[in-house]
Amino acid sequence: MAKKQSFGDKVLKRRQERKIMAKVIVAESKPNGSFRFREKMVPQQEVQAELKALR
Repeated sequence: MAKKQSFGDKVLKRRQERKIMAKVIVAESKPNGSFRFREKMVPQQEVQAELKALR
C-alpha cells in the first residue's frame, strides 16, 4: 500500500488561501480628445467599492 502524500494537500490549501485579484481598467479622457487607460489590481472582494470610488 502506498502512503497518502500530504504534499499535494498542503499546496492546494495554500493556493486557496491566496488572495484572488481582479484587474480594473479605467479610461480617462484627455483634454486633446484622446483616451488614457490605467490598470489597477485590487482584491476581488473590493472591486465594487473601487468602482464606486471612481465615479
